[in-house]
Amino acid sequence: VRGQKVKFAVETGDIQAKYESIDKDTPIPTDRQIEVDIPRCHQYDELLSSPQGHIKFRRVLKAWVVSHPDLVYWQGLDSLCAPFLYLNFNNEALAYACMSAFIPKYLYNFFLKDNSHVIQEYLTVFSQMIAFHDPELSNHLNEIGFIPDVNVFPLHKIFHLWDTLLLGNSSFPFCIGVAILQQLRDRLLANGFNECILLFSDLPEIDIERCVRESITLFCWTPKSATYRQHAQPPKAACDNGFGKTATYYSSDYQDMPKTDLSREPLALCDLKAEVSPRISAEDLIDLCELSLAGPAKRTKAGKPKIIAVDIRSVEDFSRGHISGSINIPFSTAFGPDGELLQCPATGVLQNYRGRVIVVISHAIKSAAMFASHLVKVNFPRVCILDGGINKLKPTGLLTVPSPQI
Repeated sequence: VRGQKVKFAVETGDIQAKYESIDKDTPIPTDRQIEVDIPRCHQYDELLSSPQGHIKFRRVLKAWVVSHPDLVYWQGLDSLCAPFLYLNFNNEALAYACMSAFIPKYLYNFFLKDNSHVIQEYLTVFSQMIAFHDPELSNHLNEIGFIPDVNVFPLHKIFHLWDTLLLGNSSFPFCIGVAILQQLRDRLLANGFNECILLFSDLPEIDIERCVRESITLFCWTPKSATYRQHAQPPKAACDNGFGKTATYYSSDYQDMPKTDLSREPLALCDLKAEVSPRISAEDLIDLCELSLAGPAKRTKAGKPKIIAVDIRSVEDFSRGHISGSINIPFSTAFGPDGELLQCPATGVLQNYRGRVIVVISHAIKSAAMFASHLVKVNFPRVCILDGGINKLKPTGLLTVPSPQI
């Protein structure tokens, strides 16, 4: 990627002419903040700290602000600009074009004047991802009231990280965030709020190679619809991943898939915040379980499905129709007074599937969300909820009824 000078991120058209047509000289209100931020941004680097570096920095940042009148300059924009300017130091227009393509994909509407709803949704989805991949860490962070805030890495680490990031979709940063937290997990678990704040203000050495490896594994374990955000970039043209290349499984975004009755529904921020575990769509469940009118679930080499559907309705409701291969653990009899999972054959099966993706299914989303949060409390990883519940699946013809006992 670096050898290509990050040209993948450039939209078609005459980049140079576009950049030159932008007024980078007329004073604007943002000038003062840009002047304050540049001398603090990656100044250990001789290119970016040079007088010429400061001039180029100012011009590229100003070009972006002027050419995006619906957005505003927030602190942090300079840090986003730095890698692109460094890699294209003698081509400001290309640095500007790269930055202009990167922001709408990964940080869509982050730079709105009122961006609180966008940021809140993003942080909530991130906290659900922590609960999904590392419930023990999630429980501890919630207990001490700490919201992680990953600081800026040095440039050489950013390049390595972004080489992978740019191959993934707009949700890949969540996986990178979780991978970074997991490298720090022992220190985070051993400390309270104040110590965690100090840890993040002076971020210790992070093994970026390991972070890249682990973030890819996390991404592969995350159902696509689990990171759905209302405020992500709207759907793009079919077969285009935004950088002019055909989308792959990793680079394509959930919101670019055609909407059907089985897709995830938008959720009010207050409802999203109330749920510890992410929701997944019925189409994701059908795909992951390889459900069809013909056959059962996908099997891994160990002979277990990669996913287990847990139906928490009553035995009577379950017997009237359920997903093939799902297990029935009625919510009313699943947990003890202290929130512990009670022993019974069905919960024994669930323990055997620990580590697989667990999809909680119910009539009512609230009860599914409560059941999921109980599982997270007892450190079950990869727990999610079926968006829309069992009713989403009724019209599909995929529910089965048990054969009558003779």
